[in-house]
Amino acid sequence: MTFYTLNYIQNNQNTDRTIFYILMLVAASAMIIFTVLYLRDRFNTRYRDLGIIALLFLLMFVGTQYEKYTQINMQKSQATQIIPFIKSVARDENVKTSDVLVNSTTLTDGMIVRIDSKNVDYQLNLNEDRNTYTLTQAHVIDHRVDVKN
Repeated sequence: MTFYTLNYIQNNQNTDRTIFYILMLVAASAMIIFTVLYLRDRFNTRYRDLGIIALLFLLMFVGTQYEKYTQINMQKSQATQIIPFIKSVARDENVKTSDVLVNSTTLTDGMIVRIDSKNVDYQLNLNEDRNTYTLTQAHVIDHRVDVKN
């Protein structure tokens, strides 16, 4: 079972987007080059067609980046819900926030909360408006744990 610390949740919400930026730059450069070549020789439509293909690739990469952008914003908004929850559990249990581990990076009903210093596991039960919660002690079958800091 994988557990996440508050530090991991706060710092690892971004994904590496450099590959898409490089591909977008290559497609934009190709589009510019083919446009210039087409404008030099308007009778050779091969460059126009290649420029249109480069433009379509550029639009595809921009669309993919927009999709990732909206996905990252959704993850960040969900992470902003779980950060106060972890701090609240740490305050209620009188432990440091680094001792509270959760098995999900988003606040979900039924997730497992581990107090590492006490070696106790709880199951989260959220109410309907997600403003209050109860923790009931849970017993994990597999005690091998992978902690992401």
